[in-house]
Amino acid sequence: MAVPLSTSTSTSTSPQNVIHVGTRQSLLARLQADEVVAALRPHHPNTHFEIHAMATTGDNNQSTALHKFNEKALWTQELEVKLENREVDFVVHSLKDMPTQLPTGLVLGGVTRRGDKRDALVLKRGREGKGLSDLGEGEVVGTSSLRRTAQLKRFHPGLRFKDVRGNIGTRLAKLDAEGGEYAAIVIAVAGLVRLGLTDRITSYLSKDNGGMLHAVGQGGLGIEIREGDTKIEDVLKPIICERSMRAALVERSLMRTLEGGCSVPIGIETKWVSKKHSLIETSTTGVGVGIKPAEPFAPAQTPPTNPTPPTTSEEGDDDLTDELAVSAIVVSLDGQDAAEVETSLTITTFEEAEEFGIEIARLLVEQGAARILKAITLNRDIIHKQGDA
Repeated sequence: MAVPLSTSTSTSTSPQNVIHVGTRQSLLARLQADEVVAALRPHHPNTHFEIHAMATTGDNNQSTALHKFNEKALWTQELEVKLENREVDFVVHSLKDMPTQLPTGLVLGGVTRRGDKRDALVLKRGREGKGLSDLGEGEVVGTSSLRRTAQLKRFHPGLRFKDVRGNIGTRLAKLDAEGGEYAAIVIAVAGLVRLGLTDRITSYLSKDNGGMLHAVGQGGLGIEIREGDTKIEDVLKPIICERSMRAALVERSLMRTLEGGCSVPIGIETKWVSKKHSLIETSTTGVGVGIKPAEPFAPAQTPPTNPTPPTTSEEGDDDLTDELAVSAIVVSLDGQDAAEVETSLTITTFEEAEEFGIEIARLLVEQGAARILKAITLNRDIIHKQGDA
């Protein structure tokens, strides 16, 4: 049953001024919903926002490895039913948990300004070290993500990887347990930031630092609404970040085209290019084009791992252009095969963003992504059959 967690302090309310907000019941999800509501309140001082939280399939099953699930809506389906039934007016999701195919009648109403997209390496408390290179042969890294495992195996084949489920606090407790099997875990930076746990970050992982591309939508909050609900669209408009939305649509379009989900190792890194670094030549129509597939995969040296967050331009800065630079990768489960693409394009509309994601998917297929994804699907079918035995 939905449980109200926090409400507006406004005293001037009437039934038509109450907006119901859906979210999961985890601490991080509630903080995310509170973040959205806090941003909305100054724009709607006479509106009462009531937050309702509930457990979802993903919350209720904390033991099964994520890649063994067929369902792609582990953290959204029950909330979407309440949205369809008008029990809530919009739902706040971690964008990376939102399926790229939403139920008929529901749409992604917007994305707030995106947080840090990267993954973090967290070493066991008391353990000395600055990065992955400080882990020894055979040591165990915990992660529930095939994407992370596959990418890490490319550069650190001597490490072992084991599933670790639960909320962030549970994962950290498993990591720090005396005599526990994990030497480190890999987890999204954004969640640690929202929980005030940045002190646990050993190093920030990215394409240039550790060779790790993030998940589609990672670091973002997606707001799901009923299609055609102009009242809620108007309510949300002041807090929607168009740059974050455009980049998110590129990423989600790519995944949708490749039919990926949480159990498929697709990594991506999107960055708005600053004016001084833009390489795209603008045409007479104002649209720049610069698509360059990466060279076919070959084993490479381990990228350096930076223990401190590098300075980056925040989305929305005046210094940024509308050129979106994208790195994308699909990696085999053993890390030995990969299809990579590096490309950039000027993106000014949501429609252009959707089309760009499709084009990146096409380039990945040309580089061998279809072959890798087919092998992963076959492997997953075997895992499911073994699990049912």
